Amino acid sequence: MRIIPIDTVDAPELADYTRLTDVALRRALEPAGGLYLAESTKVIRRALAAGHIPRSVLLHERWLPDLEPLLEGFPDVPVYVGSEESLEDLTGFHLHRGALAAMHRPELPALEDVLAGASRVVVLEDIVDHTNVGAAFRAVAGLGADAVLVSPRCADPLYRRSVRVSMGTVLQVPWTRIGDWADAAPRLHDAGFHLAALALSDDAVSLDEFAADPPQKIAIVMGAEGDGLSRRALSVADTVVTIPMAHGVDSLNVASAAAVALYALRVPPTAGEMQSFGADA
Repeated sequence: MRIIPIDTVDAPELADYTRLTDVALRRALEPAGGLYLAESTKVIRRALAAGHIPRSVLLHERWLPDLEPLLEGFPDVPVYVGSEESLEDLTGFHLHRGALAAMHRPELPALEDVLAGASRVVVLEDIVDHTNVGAAFRAVAGLGADAVLVSPRCADPLYRRSVRVSMGTVLQVPWTRIGDWADAAPRLHDAGFHLAALALSDDAVSLDEFAADPPQKIAIVMGAEGDGLSRRALSVADTVVTIPMAHGVDSLNVASAAAVALYALRVPPTAGEMQSFGADA
């Protein structure tokens, strides 16, 4: 590996890692700068397995043995090594998950390519919390759905916190951004998808009822925290679906609701498709 000791946290080549807790600064680099941050050796491994190319790596020396096998194919990628104190000064937080890698962003695929062969997709409309986005991706991966579609104002799935919460599954689940509903709804319908909006509504059917005889292709549409789905999303939905609740609770966290709906509407996997996801690293 091309190992470079960190002599000063002000070096311009370390700009990708500067003040990662400063959201405004990160938005200047992610995605406008064409990068995202992969945190932990597990996430970096998944990023590389997905064919993503590292720009550089940042870590404490004790994590070098874990990263060396992963970076054998990238001998020219700089690996910046520093003390725990210098890494915390640089990033703004304690780097306890092994390593960080600045990765080049892949080009987003066309909607039709993402939908090809899919039967269960999740649409995230204007979800602004990166944790919820990452958790929704993990539910999609773990419960065997095929893809995620995100609205123009939805939080970035490749933001560092989203990637970390998803345990790197945002790097293996096909996803892309869609346009507004005037464009997206006809394209989903043309691909054969039934739009099932999860929302509270007087004309909603229960998830149990909807799952008893589900359409062959379903796009499960999830709304923003607090406000729920927009009126436009509800107007283009084929069915409004509600998860039955108890004890006076009217709804679940969006990622939890996605997991419940995906489980109820799952397509039984084949033996070869079964996967097991372990505990957080």
